[in-house]
Amino acid sequence: MEPTTPEASVTALPRAVSTIVDDLSYRFSSTFSRETVAGYVAQSYLLLSQRTRVREHLLTMTARYAADRLDALATSQGLVLRDTPEVLFVCVQNAGRSQMAGALLRHLSGGRVHVRTAGSSPAEGAHPRVAAALEEVGVELWGEFPKPLTDEVVRAADYVITMGCGDACPVFPGRRYMEWDLPDPLELDEDGLRGVRDDIRARVLQLLVELKVEPQDASR
Repeated sequence: MEPTTPEASVTALPRAVSTIVDDLSYRFSSTFSRETVAGYVAQSYLLLSQRTRVREHLLTMTARYAADRLDALATSQGLVLRDTPEVLFVCVQNAGRSQMAGALLRHLSGGRVHVRTAGSSPAEGAHPRVAAALEEVGVELWGEFPKPLTDEVVRAADYVITMGCGDACPVFPGRRYMEWDLPDPLELDEDGLRGVRDDIRARVLQLLVELKVEPQDASR
């Protein structure tokens, strides 16, 4: 999904969105034009505003989401070089399975894998039951929130792991696509949710073996 008519889009949005454009234009000044940055900021704001009722955090989420998309765009275009593997987890709502997988991979890799998550039809927020199940094993969500799936984050990934939404994920050459067949934990009771969490953890550990990354804190 590529942004269009960026400057016109930004002028129609709250003034604070222009401040985000200013900040990210400076941050990405050696990589992208202000016009490109403005387009991604405007589109990110609109995508998130359609899905969240928590308006007081919308600008903060917009800044983080737009920055992550621009970072992914730079990676996918070869404008920055990375020595860490890039993994994208995708489920339908980006509120359960993909959030669990992302948090567990960040934790178990000790930051040696770059992780993104997204949803084909994102929910309004990460589910509290998911956060609670992760906290039981010493893992935090760190303020993660559901994000719409966009092309550049798929292009930036080395591994694209889908959970129940493979048909909605664009396919680009050069990426490894995997489907993890897991039930939606939000449709299960607490024991079922913990079972999905533990299944995801086992799959993440196997993924680390494939990535040749030694897991951290694997005993928990």
